Order: sequence, then structure tokens, then C-alpha cells
Amino acid sequence: MKNLSLTLNVVLLLAVAALYYLHFSGSTSSGTVSGSSGRNLRVAYVNSDTITKYYEYVKVNREKLESKGKKLDQDLKNRAQALQGEIDSYQRNVNSMTIGQARAVEEDLGKKRQNLQLYQESLSQEMMVEQDKMMKDLYDKVTGYLRKYGQQRGLEIVLKYDATSDLLYAGDSLDISKEVLEGLNAQFKADQAAKARKDSTDTKK
Repeated sequence: MKNLSLTLNVVLLLAVAALYYLHFSGSTSSGTVSGSSGRNLRVAYVNSDTITKYYEYVKVNREKLESKGKKLDQDLKNRAQALQGEIDSYQRNVNSMTIGQARAVEEDLGKKRQNLQLYQESLSQEMMVEQDKMMKDLYDKVTGYLRKYGQQRGLEIVLKYDATSDLLYAGDSLDISKEVLEGLNAQFKADQAAKARKDSTDTKK
């Protein structure tokens, strides 16, 4: 059962770590570079570490994912303990059973072990699906915001900056992380408020 706990924890860590590798693309810049056509392109960058650390959407959904992982982990532990109880009972009483009875119990326990393993695999798959959905939603939210942000400011390229990116250096004047983070959090707050109003209206109905 330690294996499942480890599996879920690894999945949770991957869910967070994978966010660091998202590519934030859109139209932006507070600096310029020359394009192949000879015209200048306005460029900026976003520090993805800043976004994943302080974006409220990530915080809220990471907590939800961790909470779900703990519940699934506990459920699996409970099932494993129940099965272990049946195994212990069999071992205590096997000497008083006939060969046929012992074989029947062993077969039943074997099937239950197999089902528990399949259940463990299904939980891991469920967590992976949740992780993938969160990453896709995060990517859509960030790129959607950057697209509008870039259009409003006449920016054409936004680069992602973190320890894994190809951007080795960029001046602080090109860093739009703080402003983008503020905009993302304001949008998330507005979306949450709208959702709460909708849920309240639906409940009254």
C-alpha cells in the first residue's frame, strides 16, 4: 500500500512540476528584435515560476488535487486493510478447513488481491486525468490572457523564462510577469465570483 501512496504523491508532484514546463505563447513585448522582414518585433517574457507559484488558480486546483489524492489513498488503504484482515483470518483457521474449503478461500483471496491491484491502477489513472485537465485549463487561461494582453499593448511575442527554457538572459525591463499575474488573479477572482452567483441562483431554483 506504500506503493500507491508513493504513486499518488508522485502524480501530485508531477502535476505541479509539469506546470513549470508550460509554454506561454501569445503576442507581447516591451523590447524589440528584428524579424526576417527587417521590421522590429516587440518582445517580452513571463517568468513561469512566478505564475505557478502565485497564480490563485494553480493554488486552488493544486489543493483540490492533493485533497482528492489523500481521499483516494485512504480509501485504498482501508480496502487493503480489510483484505489483510481476511488473509489473517484464513491463516488462523486454515488448519480446521478441508482441502476444498482452503482452495476456495485462497481462490477468493487471490481474486480480491487482483481486484485491489486493478483498483490501485484505476486510481492512478484517475489522478493522471485530473492532472492533464488542470494543465490544459492552466495553459488555456494563461495563453488566452496573454493574447488579449498582447493585443492591447501592441506586443507580438511572449517568451517563457525558467531554468529549463532556452531564454538564458533577458533584462528586467522585458519582464511582464507581475502585471500578467495581477491580471490573471483578477480574472480568476471575477470568474469565481460569477460562478458563485450562478451556483446561488441555481440553488434557489
